[in-house]
Order: sequence, then C-alpha cells, then structure tokens
Amino acid sequence: MPRYALLILPAFNRVYGESSVRLTLAELAVFGRRALRSEVSAIEESVIGGLPYVTFETAAPLGDDDVALLSNLSSAYALYGIEGEVLRPLTMAPLDRLSSDLITIQKYAGKTNEHFTKLLLNVTVLAGDRRLDERLSVFDPLCGRGTTLNQALMYGYDAYGVDVDNKDFEAYSGFLKTWLKNKRFKHTAETVPVRRERALVGRRLNISFSPSKEAFKSGDTQRVAVVNADTLRSREFFKPHSFDVVVTDTPYGVQHGSRGGGGLSRSPLELIRKAAPVWAELLRPGGAIGISWNTYGGTRDELAEILTKTGLDVVDLPDFEHWVDQAIVRDIMVARKP
Repeated sequence: MPRYALLILPAFNRVYGESSVRLTLAELAVFGRRALRSEVSAIEESVIGGLPYVTFETAAPLGDDDVALLSNLSSAYALYGIEGEVLRPLTMAPLDRLSSDLITIQKYAGKTNEHFTKLLLNVTVLAGDRRLDERLSVFDPLCGRGTTLNQALMYGYDAYGVDVDNKDFEAYSGFLKTWLKNKRFKHTAETVPVRRERALVGRRLNISFSPSKEAFKSGDTQRVAVVNADTLRSREFFKPHSFDVVVTDTPYGVQHGSRGGGGLSRSPLELIRKAAPVWAELLRPGGAIGISWNTYGGTRDELAEILTKTGLDVVDLPDFEHWVDQAIVRDIMVARKP
C-alpha cells in the first residue's frame, strides 16, 4: 500500500506544539473519513531524521485532488510519498487566497492559536454536506477579534460574526480595514448603526473586497459582516438558513467569563444553552456547528445534550482534547443540522 509522511509545521506556541502531532493524527482521520477519495489507514506518529511526522497508508495512490485537500491540514508543513528510505516531495496546493499575515499580525492576550482555529474550521466544514474547496459562508457568533473570520477569508469564504465587546469590535474593524488598505485591495467598508424601533441595538461593519479592481468590478468579491451586539440577538441581524457552517471558540470563563444574559459565568454551557437554538436557526440544513470549549466548564455529555435538544446530530469525532494551561483543557464538538 502507498505510504506517505506529513512533516509537522513548527509551532511558535510551545504548548500547542506539544499537542500538534496528536491533533494532526485526529484531523487526518477526519479527512480520511469525509474528504479523501482513498481510504486512509495506519495513521501514526513517526520520527524521521529527528523531525516529527505523521505517517499513513492509503488504499490507492493519492491523486492531485487528495494532495490539495491534505495541503490544508492545520499543522501540515510538507507532504511526501515514502519510497523505501527516500521521501519524495508532493506539490502542496492549499486553498489560501490571501497572505498569511492576515492571520499572524494580530497579537493580544487570549488570542486562539491560529493552527487550532484552522483545525476547528476544517473539521466543522467536513462534517457537513459541503466540500472544503467550495465557496462557503462562515458565521462565528462569538467572534472576538476575528481569528476565525480571518481563517475563513483565507480560504476564500465569506465571513460573518457577532461579538458583544466594543473594544474587540473596534480592534477588528480597524485591523481589517488597515490590512486591506496596505495590501491595496479594492474594497468598500462602512460601519453603520443598527436600530430596532428607533432604539440602537448594535453596530455593523460591512466590507466587500477583491484583490483587483477588475475582480471587484465583475462582482468577484468576498464579504465580511460583523455586528457589535449580544450573540443571543443574532437572529435580528441575519436571516434563517444563512450560513453553511457556524464555528466558535467559546470564552473559557477564566479571564472574562461568558455573557449569556444575567451577567458573567465561568461555564460556557450556560451561554451555549441559551444561544444554540439561535445559532442553529441561522444554519442551513446539511451544515454543521463546531464548538471548542474548556472542559473544566462543562462535560462532553452535557454539551452533547444541549446540542441534541436543539435538534442537531452530534458527530462522532476522534479525540481532540488537549491541555492549554492549568485552568484550560480544550476540546471540540461538532453537530450537524439534518
């Protein structure tokens, strides 16, 4: 059987780097089940030349389409075919349409590791009916300063978000507009008040952009819309069945709590219990919701029960639980909308 080796991308975050090989094993298993044309087996950690690899076998040689899909694994640095003691490099073809500094420039306390954000988005998309290489609409209902939104844009998707924090809204708005200006992308950007019955209920950032004037003029644009408001009111700003995937990294309840009406809570489950029906209504049939959370704030069974009661089908996934720090053990759950 053909054998392959994935060289693991060096992680600047030491803690995440220690988990990256194990997380890649699980992520590759999801790709094998739901995306690749050839069955994947014998997935294991290997050390070749003193460097960490994930090696695997396939029932048939990988085609160009499969190699292109595997190019998007969150911690993949290079892909090789194993021929005896020789590694033959395969040409990577990731989806990324934009320069990586869109993801890496922003530095702030509490920022989700960008490799993990990519993993969460990958696993969620693959749980639904759409392909990773399609034009999708992604919604992050707790978008913070936009790490998930930016990863969606990297893939060529349209990105939508909601966040209640004024400072995060201003920071993301300022960052993205400056980034587009510095890259000389043709774009329009506006921040407008949102009113209901004359009362101000939030602010909305609307951006459309293209790498060139020609593409913009032809209508080949990507869209970003972020609303500064409570996530429980998301239905007021977006129509039902608007999004292919909903992806969010919930507040960990350690530094800033989570807002779900009634103040702050250390458990994200209280927020998710109230918000999940709203998020599910915005999701298209056949789409999926991917949530990462701190297991110290609630168990897997408790979160699964919440999503099931919302009418979603929890997807069977490999183990993505990993240690972040003394107060945070992070895990992933994905549920599909029938």
